[in-house]
Amino acid sequence: MRLRNIPKAAGAIAESPLCISNPKDYKGQWKMSFSQDKPIYIEIGMGKGRFIMDMAKAHPEAFFLGMERYDSVLYRGLQKLEEDPLDNVRFLCEDAGELMEFFAPGELDRIYLNFSDPWPKDRHAKRRLTHHRFLALYKEVLNPAGRLEFKTDNEALFDFSLAEIEESPLFSLTRVTRDLHHDPAMNEGNIMTEYEEKFSSMGNPIFKLVATPNPEEQ
Repeated sequence: MRLRNIPKAAGAIAESPLCISNPKDYKGQWKMSFSQDKPIYIEIGMGKGRFIMDMAKAHPEAFFLGMERYDSVLYRGLQKLEEDPLDNVRFLCEDAGELMEFFAPGELDRIYLNFSDPWPKDRHAKRRLTHHRFLALYKEVLNPAGRLEFKTDNEALFDFSLAEIEESPLFSLTRVTRDLHHDPAMNEGNIMTEYEEKFSSMGNPIFKLVATPNPEEQ
């Protein structure tokens, strides 16, 4: 589906105090600047923001960042956040490939990847957010006690993601399900995204994995 451009999106994002327009300035200082020592959780590819905002409401003990590379998509989330402001949420219109430019080693406590673009063609595999080149970035910015959570309805992408993590020396799989909504343990406290609600209502199973960083070798 073609992304509809919203001409005023970039300007609105740049002017909003709810969006971080200069994330490089906060590298190594996010907790001091925003979270008052709360853990920092980020959703990469936040779409229209429903998940990250619902998470922030459910978990006031944490600080949430929503990252989305497309300004016209993020703008829809910004409109929602302006209608219902939350002290523990901020948005970034940035690319995941630049994570190390914005965050110091170990500065993030959790990374969420929800219904990421599957990039189905083999030649585009490196663009998938669970490709090993992204895993290397996540390992750098995640707290050693942190975790990576990934949900999708795309079984091929899920299989690819499992293989990437299983073959990686950087992460270990800790929890896996191929039918999240019928897995009582993993579904406990689950907050759905717009896509998740849509796909599950059509009878599609939701796949989820949780991975944790491996300790550094001595």
